Amino acid sequence: MLLNTAVLDIRSADFAFVKKLVDAGGLARCATEDLPYYTQSDIEGYLKQGRCTAGGPGNTAPLLARAGLKVAVGVILGKGRYDGFDIQGRTFYDTLVNNGVDMSATKTHPILPTGTTFIHETPDGERGGLAYFPNANNDFIFKHFQRDVERIAPKVVYYMYVGLSGRGDANRGRDLAAFMKWCREKGALTIADSHTLTGNPGALIAKGKGVPTYKNLRPLLAELDIFFTSVDEARMIRNTLEGKKTDRGEDVQASIDGFLGFAKTQYMMKSGRPQLFGVTVKNGAYICWNGGDIHFVESKFMDGGVVDLVGAGDSFRAGVAGYVARNADAFRAGTLDADEAVQVGNLTATLFVTAPLDNRYGQILPMEELIKKAKAKKPRARKAKAGK
Repeated sequence: MLLNTAVLDIRSADFAFVKKLVDAGGLARCATEDLPYYTQSDIEGYLKQGRCTAGGPGNTAPLLARAGLKVAVGVILGKGRYDGFDIQGRTFYDTLVNNGVDMSATKTHPILPTGTTFIHETPDGERGGLAYFPNANNDFIFKHFQRDVERIAPKVVYYMYVGLSGRGDANRGRDLAAFMKWCREKGALTIADSHTLTGNPGALIAKGKGVPTYKNLRPLLAELDIFFTSVDEARMIRNTLEGKKTDRGEDVQASIDGFLGFAKTQYMMKSGRPQLFGVTVKNGAYICWNGGDIHFVESKFMDGGVVDLVGAGDSFRAGVAGYVARNADAFRAGTLDADEAVQVGNLTATLFVTAPLDNRYGQILPMEELIKKAKAKKPRARKAKAGK
């Protein structure tokens, strides 16, 4: 079951205003009142051009459903004239339903529109800046979804994203941490992810500065079973939580080892249960599983042909979460083949980012086939240099 951040991603080279808010690769969380004036008809035009996709759970839930898992989504969409939703919400809802996702936990906000992200397209294919307007996502209230969790009884609860909802991040992350703990007590494994919560990550990293919103992870990480992040996010998270300007980004390997070493000592060794933490890179992921050594799982599947990198991390986590859902007992027992889980994530991400925008989910295989491909010619896992 995936929760929060229902958003319509709109891509265009014309969104010059995005460059004023955020650097390429970063994300700016913007206020609803600053939302650019685009009518519902304007957004319909972008839809007809194939410039819109369902983001957040839309990057993850349909992949899991296509892989043969039962998937539910709990989100808040804006009210409007399109059979009860605004055009963004209608598109998000229909996209997921058409891909076999259970949308029975959908709530409708009477005032705020559906979350919308404007993405400035770049000619080189790299991810441009993201100007995110949370809108209805800002009003995410956990108690409204507890009944849905009890009704659906999911094996995995996945919260997307920490730091992008006003109410979801209230009380310095303690509300979210309490909710995830409650989900674990109900029998679910828990996963959450963060985002590049700044408009200029490079400048902050160079100065060794953290991001205040990442403080919400301090109470949360102890309640998560799975947490993966990017290298830049790992740098800023560690600088935020340790507060010592420990990582200025000079050495990628040192950043990865430092973050996972920090997570291992501060969370894994204290939780008393198996946890899987990792840092994703372009050609795989570095992981620490169940308090063991930090090592690298190299992807066998990246072969060029990238169409769009937005959602790469989400699709990677979809593969990992799907594998874990199929092997939940092994996860709890500490016997999970974590390298294989990550390799399934690597494959799912590759299939997603190399797919055309008008058919983002079409290449996803059944989970049994994903696992079979992950087993074949498994590359050797390499130990990290430090942080063991």
